Amino acid sequence: MQAKFILASVIATGVLAGCGDREIILPGERLGVREILQDTPGTGAAVQENATVAVNLPAATNNANWPQSHVSPSARVSNAALSANLTAIWSTSVGQGDKRRARIITDPVVADGRIFTIDSAGRVSATSTSGEALWSYSLVPLRDDASESLAGGLAVDNGRLYVTSGFGTLSALDTATGREIWTQRLQATATGAPTAFGGLVYVIAGDSTAWAIEAEDGRVRWQSDGLGDTNNVAGAAPPAVNSTHVVFSFGSGAVQGAFRQGGLRLWSADIVGARRGFAISLVDDITGYPVIDGDTVYAGNHSGRVVALNVNSGERLWTAQHGAMDPVWPAGNSVYFVSDLNELVRLDATDGSQIWAVDLPGYEPVRRPQRRRDSAYTNQGPILAGGRLIVASSDGFLRSFDPTSGELVSQTEIRGGATTRPIVANGTLYVVSTDGVLHAYR
Repeated sequence: MQAKFILASVIATGVLAGCGDREIILPGERLGVREILQDTPGTGAAVQENATVAVNLPAATNNANWPQSHVSPSARVSNAALSANLTAIWSTSVGQGDKRRARIITDPVVADGRIFTIDSAGRVSATSTSGEALWSYSLVPLRDDASESLAGGLAVDNGRLYVTSGFGTLSALDTATGREIWTQRLQATATGAPTAFGGLVYVIAGDSTAWAIEAEDGRVRWQSDGLGDTNNVAGAAPPAVNSTHVVFSFGSGAVQGAFRQGGLRLWSADIVGARRGFAISLVDDITGYPVIDGDTVYAGNHSGRVVALNVNSGERLWTAQHGAMDPVWPAGNSVYFVSDLNELVRLDATDGSQIWAVDLPGYEPVRRPQRRRDSAYTNQGPILAGGRLIVASSDGFLRSFDPTSGELVSQTEIRGGATTRPIVANGTLYVVSTDGVLHAYR
């Protein structure tokens, strides 16, 4: 009893003493902890002033083909000729659209007067430039089901269509008939687009193995191992190739340069860094696929970094605190890309400093305000065509932006919303919508 009385007295004395002391208030400016964290470099929350800086764009050219991803200089159309006012000229179904467990992840390509696509059920289709169905080819093995794996990617070279599949194959098809010429098994899923150049076809399998395949007969020239990861998005990066080098990216966030003929590894660079406080930082995949432009390789991850590397040595030239959801588009003295914060961003190509950033469609509106926002729009691109930057979005619009200022110039409706990047050939823009429809605009 006495012990309890003593303890109570001590507590009461402490309380009275606390009441008698005045709180010491330190002088100086008060800043909220959350505001400080949001403005820390790397979070992307600090607002920068947009600037209008002149850009030296290449002249518009009327290209007949768009045969592969633009990551390689030989396949990139720097500024495709395209009308300023786009009008839908035709639309045609190319197969199954996006489903809950199956989505279209393959960008169309154009060559030899045909548009090639892959739907969410793994069916390759060839369509004429007037919208007529020409032929189709299924990537799904006889004993498998289309829902068991995602489709892959496309590349055209010398009259052959090279196709990868999530079932672990690389196939060469005749562009005119769809006839299978050869198929090589890659021992792992191949959901990324291949790159064909100089008699070889390059591809990533399983996000961890680089392959070089002979274009003539499908034999393996060489392969190189990297590291995979589980926190990845669907679809691997198409390898970027120039006359001497090939650049791969792996699921671990590593970018690797090698001699393209023999596969001798020259350098390896890890793209690390994330936006603190953002859940997307858990996904460290290279979604800004490596792009070769001159002696520079540009690449970006999903979680908040874009880098410029020397293609010969892998030396890092600069790092920008942005993520890239698609490969950058280099033009003149700048690089353009869609960021992980759903912004169209322009950086100075010499030092990576931001020139401007403009908002793109973000989260889908919800009917009930109390419901958390778990669905977001996707923004595909950009590409440079007709002297403007074009982004295709799943909210149902093609948007054109001024490359100098980032100002929205025009927008055109896409019924169903876009699920692929746009491409341009012979003054016509093609894009596939979420319902599996190929749309043509001119």
